[in-house]
Amino acid sequence: MTRYLVTSALPYINGMKHLGNLVGSMLPADVYSRFLRLEGEEVIYICATDEHGTPAEIAALEEGLDVRTYCDIQHQRQKDVYMRFGLSFDYFGRSSSPQNHELTQHFFRMLDKNGFIEEREIQQIYCLDDERYLPDRYVIGTCPHCGYDMARGDQCENCATLLDPSELINPRSAVSSSQNLELRKSRHLFLKLDALASEVERWVKSHQDWPRLTKSIALKWLNEGLQPRCITRDLSWGVPVPKEGFEDKVFYVWFDAPIEYIGATKEWSDADPDACDWKSWWYDAKDVYHVQFMAKDNLPFHTIVWPATILGTREPWTMASYIKGFNWLTYYGGKFSTSQGRGVFMDQALQILPPDYWRYFLMTQAPESDDSDFTWELFSAVVNKDLAGTLGNFVNRTLKLAESQFGNTIPAGGIWGPQEDELLENCKNSMTDYRSALRKFEFRKAVLALKQLWSHGNVYIDARAPWNLVKTQRDEAALVVRTCINLVRTYALASSPIIPFTSEILFDSLGMDAQERKADLDQALDLNALKAGREFEVPPILFRKIEADEVTKLQEQFGGVSE
Repeated sequence: MTRYLVTSALPYINGMKHLGNLVGSMLPADVYSRFLRLEGEEVIYICATDEHGTPAEIAALEEGLDVRTYCDIQHQRQKDVYMRFGLSFDYFGRSSSPQNHELTQHFFRMLDKNGFIEEREIQQIYCLDDERYLPDRYVIGTCPHCGYDMARGDQCENCATLLDPSELINPRSAVSSSQNLELRKSRHLFLKLDALASEVERWVKSHQDWPRLTKSIALKWLNEGLQPRCITRDLSWGVPVPKEGFEDKVFYVWFDAPIEYIGATKEWSDADPDACDWKSWWYDAKDVYHVQFMAKDNLPFHTIVWPATILGTREPWTMASYIKGFNWLTYYGGKFSTSQGRGVFMDQALQILPPDYWRYFLMTQAPESDDSDFTWELFSAVVNKDLAGTLGNFVNRTLKLAESQFGNTIPAGGIWGPQEDELLENCKNSMTDYRSALRKFEFRKAVLALKQLWSHGNVYIDARAPWNLVKTQRDEAALVVRTCINLVRTYALASSPIIPFTSEILFDSLGMDAQERKADLDQALDLNALKAGREFEVPPILFRKIEADEVTKLQEQFGGVSE
């Protein structure tokens, strides 16, 4: 049987992540992993904080901390907020771990042994005011390709073109904004991507089912021609380079970060060998289907550089089976920005509303084919219509009516009829669409199918009107109410990948035990699963509506501008 290995982009250690980071990799990876578990598949979801590189060093300096202490604090801070959002990592590791150091050095040694590493003397930018070499990311200037004036020295975020700092127009230090820069010579190690280009191209072209965004970025790089890529830096914080003459250097963060997917799994395995055999997932693992979730700025590294690294080792490491790429989530047409107070960051979001509001909304807006735009007007409209008006309304009216007319036990009586047959058929069709969309990584379509599934309950209860039936045909009313309570169970099970906290509230209200909560989506369609006589409770209102005056206040607080 196929085993599923799920990974999402490693969040950088420096600072709290915003909603765009969440929907661009971690949240869809979590939804997919939860869905697979619901389907009874064997799956592990691995992620970690990406902790090396200059940004961590500079952030630590600004905080007055040594870099290790800074990373310790930030790792725990990020891990806590991801848990509060319900991200169901099987293990959440750290790229600064001994396991990642060991594996990174192993990968390098194999690449070097196989002739895919070369030494070069290069000119690096040195900032006289900062008194330090500036790694690529800490040189900022105007992109020579698209004119974006905040391009980094390694890659332009706007057009995704790989850059060398020397190519930037009007370069300056990202540390101090100083333009007092000069080029100095230094010896570094390069990964010979050009020597691996034909193998990478064959590998990319063998994945015809990849989404258009992923394929287009990979092929763009290949068509432009791969060039050797520097994999070392003049820094102290990182994985030491195990080669004579390079003892004062560390590996470039983009070299060691992807290896941390393996490293994190080994961290988990080392801590609890009974929980995970890391090598069975990552080495000569022919039964593993590996899915990566990435925002588009990470796609070049995961479709080209990381595969080349694996291929160059000549060892059977697990490579991606499918890479789901995402575009940007923007905020009122612009970028999220901490310094400008624009947009919502994950810790702030949870101070405003519980996680399922955000999880559901973000999946309705998943930027799969194009960029999506967050506005408070749209957020409130989706919450009010879908969560409060469709799901929340159905659950509330069903359980309150049942309690008021039949007490806190599921009522007996009535005979299943054609209306119930029609309801079941409609639910089966929507469930088929839902499962198919998630299997195909089509998250917007999946949410639409789930919303349609919820709507069948409202259509059914409106048509059957048990509040009228109870006056003259009490047994018939009991049938309708019992069927609707079973629909609440169906919705709790089906919705759990997307709004897991709400599902747990519904499981609790229906008194479902641990085994009942593990029912798969075929079993979820049993509208007679909960029998007459079973006790239930009416939960608090699941979702509250967001009023217009609240939208205005949130726009003002988070820099939103109404169109």
